[in-house]
Amino acid sequence: MPYGRRRFRTAAVGAVLAAASLAGCTSGPAAGPAAPATASAHPPEPKPTPTPTPTRAPTPTPTSAAASPWDVAPGSVAAVGDSLTRAFDACALLADCPEASWATGTDPAVNSLALRLLGTGRVAGNSWNLARSGARVAALPEQMARAAAERPGLVTVMIGANDACRPTPAGMTSVAEFRRSFETAMARLRKGAPEARVYVASVPDLLRLWDTGRTSPAALRVWELGVCGSMLADPEDLGAAAGKRRAAVRDRVVAYNEVLAEVCAADGLCRYDGGAVFGFRFDGSLLSGWDWFHPSRAGQARLAELAYRRIMGK
Repeated sequence: MPYGRRRFRTAAVGAVLAAASLAGCTSGPAAGPAAPATASAHPPEPKPTPTPTPTRAPTPTPTSAAASPWDVAPGSVAAVGDSLTRAFDACALLADCPEASWATGTDPAVNSLALRLLGTGRVAGNSWNLARSGARVAALPEQMARAAAERPGLVTVMIGANDACRPTPAGMTSVAEFRRSFETAMARLRKGAPEARVYVASVPDLLRLWDTGRTSPAALRVWELGVCGSMLADPEDLGAAAGKRRAAVRDRVVAYNEVLAEVCAADGLCRYDGGAVFGFRFDGSLLSGWDWFHPSRAGQARLAELAYRRIMGK
């Protein structure tokens, strides 16, 4: 989810490099920066219970696929979503790094979901990373149609962060629009691949990301370039207005996750992660040293682990 990506490219590469250097990444973010110190001057803003709970019961639509058992050994994996699945900034500045993707990557250090499920010798010919950096949920139906054309055994979905990460909260995708796009995407998949299993990851907690990086000089330098302005603008401002703005963004993320859970529950071959990604505490070592926003290789490895546990029912 390369929020502010164009601004990075046109005006701020030097500042990003300086920030990365402050984070201890002079030649790339292989290990990621050290975890930031806990704030002492001001207490962090109160945060609600991290795992969202659907507010309304879904109405399952009976299908022939709904009666099929969950498959823990799919023969192929297709991934859709945004820059989190493209491993943006995990290997180099302002670049996708699909080999480090949590979903379909080939890097043994990440041990992606596809590597775990398919094995090293079968990943290249039996997995497809169809995600696009910068994508919002409106792009998901087209990605799902492409995934369906491959007839995959499993489809992974990670989408929504770009819908919340806009320059201001007013630009966030509405919950109703988010629902329509995700329902359409699932329908597109079912039209072409009725037996495909689906794993849906929750949207990360952007408020926790702010709380993690707000005491880091490196993070502050990079965030000034326009990364996820709705949440990360003026990151040192602890006033009431800034707190209200951040709470509105977090509430929208919680609402998106409720939609993901509800729509997934209505499909007999879909598993939502139960809020695992939303509730996971990504510290500085798991974030890219280039932008203090996207997961590092180590962060991608943790996403793969969370997905594998849910898919295997652990």
